[in-house]
Amino acid sequence: MDICEQTNAIGSGRAVALYPNLDGPRMNKVFGIGFHKTGTTTLAQALAHFGYRWCGVRHDLVEPIRRGDLEPVWRVADDHDLVQDNPWPLIYRELDEHYPDSKFILMVRETDRWIRSAMNHFSGRSTPMREWIYGVGDPTGHRELYIEVYERHNREVQEYFADRPDDLLVVNWERGDGWNELCPFLGLEVPDIPMPHANKGQYGEAKASSGRGLRGLLKKK
Repeated sequence: MDICEQTNAIGSGRAVALYPNLDGPRMNKVFGIGFHKTGTTTLAQALAHFGYRWCGVRHDLVEPIRRGDLEPVWRVADDHDLVQDNPWPLIYRELDEHYPDSKFILMVRETDRWIRSAMNHFSGRSTPMREWIYGVGDPTGHRELYIEVYERHNREVQEYFADRPDDLLVVNWERGDGWNELCPFLGLEVPDIPMPHANKGQYGEAKASSGRGLRGLLKKK
């Protein structure tokens, strides 16, 4: 069982337990490019209902990406219908070039709610992933930096896809977005079940790019 299979089966999404039809036909490629703490697992659970094979955070890809070696990235993406969480939002331009005709979903939250959640979950801990994304792995004392990176990413994604509205969907689960936005965008029938909302209880508690894309991040320390 590889990292993504473990995530699908027993990780935060519990997708296999919730939706047992993960062995269906392959779907068109979908990339979730919202930052962590924007409802990445909600997206995974929702699309797992339709049989999407999904993969979440992959810390093991940080170093290859920083070296400019994207072959490991392509291997993971090739094996899944949906990828979301880090490092995928950081390389949306490269994913767009490598997988033409794919769909991109930008999950967003109100900035104050996002930063409260990020601070609550990440303060006091540093990871190579967040060091790469923000320049500082622990948000403690760096609240404004994290906000700047988060907002810049959301802005630049929308600017990048500005002339291609059929390729980008922006959703805010907390504002009530759900099946009615997601399904038409992907050409799916709206199911007669509630939209899953993973970690919903954490939304009110006290996932980035420097805005320069992969080229500006490869050598970032």
